[in-house]
Amino acid sequence: MKQATATLLIICPDRPGLVAAVSNFLFERGANIVHADQHVDREEGLFLQRVEFEAEGLDLDALEASFGGLAGPMGMRWALRRSTRDTQVAILVSQQAHCLTDLLARWEMKELSGHPVAVISNHPDHADLVGHFGLPYHHLPVDPETRADQEAKVLETLESVGADLIVLARYMQILSGDFVERYPNRIINIHHSFLPAFAGGRPYHQAHERGVKVIGATAHYVTAELDQGPIIDQDVTRISHRDSVSDLVQKGRDLEKVVLARAVRAHLENQILVYRNRTVVFA
Repeated sequence: MKQATATLLIICPDRPGLVAAVSNFLFERGANIVHADQHVDREEGLFLQRVEFEAEGLDLDALEASFGGLAGPMGMRWALRRSTRDTQVAILVSQQAHCLTDLLARWEMKELSGHPVAVISNHPDHADLVGHFGLPYHHLPVDPETRADQEAKVLETLESVGADLIVLARYMQILSGDFVERYPNRIINIHHSFLPAFAGGRPYHQAHERGVKVIGATAHYVTAELDQGPIIDQDVTRISHRDSVSDLVQKGRDLEKVVLARAVRAHLENQILVYRNRTVVFA
């Protein structure tokens, strides 16, 4: 069994003594730090830190309440995350199932923390697949005339299952600004391109026409501005003149699965700090 831990995530103006102040605070309360990492953005003058510590025997509620006394004077924006709290994950998908299948298999093999609670799709295609993993499948079809009603039903479903994190596993519908605002930095999308290049439709065809030598995939948090959210993970693979469009699609799908899984894992393991529409992802 993995030992219960808690993680402090901190962003604040940089100043001397921050590492000592946080570590002393935890030491005085009997906390044993097991991982600590920090980064200073010198251009922005910001200090970012992730500190994970053993939670057994600690009163985390009292620790959380008292940390405000340290955080306030230092201008910290912070959060305390508990590993014992199982993040509830909902997956949205359209017709392509490669990312959905990969994520469900990783949960089945205990490679991801958190707990998948539902799959929502605007197509009926994946009901049997999802049923194999013992999850509810919600088919909510959509067309231009029913888009607002369908989105309302999606939100209602997410609320009913208590979703903490939403993963767009090739969900080919644009979410409204109101939808996104309900889940700030809690919607992860996989984009079938190495953003910002070849954004939009038919990226592999664009890449093929340009004779590119690498293709990529990008996982990012969703914001109201389409495909402009903070990037969590990216990767590329080399291609050659011998690769057809179908070859690029296959290689791209392989990348999408790995990049999305890494992004979801980083979120579930509380490794991400978001600021200025960018991320710091601690190992």
